[in-house]
Amino acid sequence: MAKSNKLIISCCLSGAGTKKEMAPSVPYHPNEIAADVVRVVKAGAAIVHIHVRDDQGVKSMSLDKFTQTVELTRAACKKENLDVVINLTTSGGSYIDEERLQHLEKLRPEMCSFDAGTLNWSNSFVFENHPRFLEKLCKTVLEYDIKPEVEVFDTGFMGNTAFYIKKHGLKVPTHYQFIMDVPGGIDGTVKNLAFLVDMLPEGSTWSVSGIGKSHMPMLLAALAMGADGVRVGLEDNIMYGVDENGKKIVGTNEQFVKRTVELAKLAGRGIATAQEAREILGITRKCL
Repeated sequence: MAKSNKLIISCCLSGAGTKKEMAPSVPYHPNEIAADVVRVVKAGAAIVHIHVRDDQGVKSMSLDKFTQTVELTRAACKKENLDVVINLTTSGGSYIDEERLQHLEKLRPEMCSFDAGTLNWSNSFVFENHPRFLEKLCKTVLEYDIKPEVEVFDTGFMGNTAFYIKKHGLKVPTHYQFIMDVPGGIDGTVKNLAFLVDMLPEGSTWSVSGIGKSHMPMLLAALAMGADGVRVGLEDNIMYGVDENGKKIVGTNEQFVKRTVELAKLAGRGIATAQEAREILGITRKCL
């Protein structure tokens, strides 16, 4: 099949760590998340990557919070006649395997994150993705026909992914999400991104996100290199630009998506709808 010219925009709404003190518009609660999903889909996002928080805004893997969030999101999109691919995190604040998987079994999202290795995140804590957990995650995505988004924070994650494809039946073609410039992971440079792209198995699809200061360089590099998708949003970056006085401007998820749409159009790329994203990624089960 010929490669699509359409760009998939994925919006990671909040992540596990962005606080309202940093970015006032970051959504914490299920109703806030659902309302933000509507805004970013209208702006051009085809995929939303969802984390949940507890009532105090602390990272959580609460099944109740995921259920409320997904149900409200589906209802809000239905009311507005909108379509979106829901991508649920499996790493939002727990290292108990069952807590990281239970929402997949209940809610059956079309996508979920698959963090293919362990990282000394910012040299301050261990972002643990134990082989035991990844084996269980493989079984879960296969059983419930969930498309894994393989998140790659460093080069070794590519070899890990190849292992799970060969030994545990992770389906191909695989979708890779390169996350560049997390301290402790691979630096966000064009050279490093090109190196990762060269490691891709034939037929794979890929997307990229730059953390913080590397957000815009990685976005522009992705467009130049023909990426299948890009990831934007307040999980990865809060700074939108600077005003005429040089003061930093904190953005919103909607603003980041709208700017990406304009840049993609300048690069000669169309914007993928949710259904076009499913076709590009090989997702055959629609669950909105």
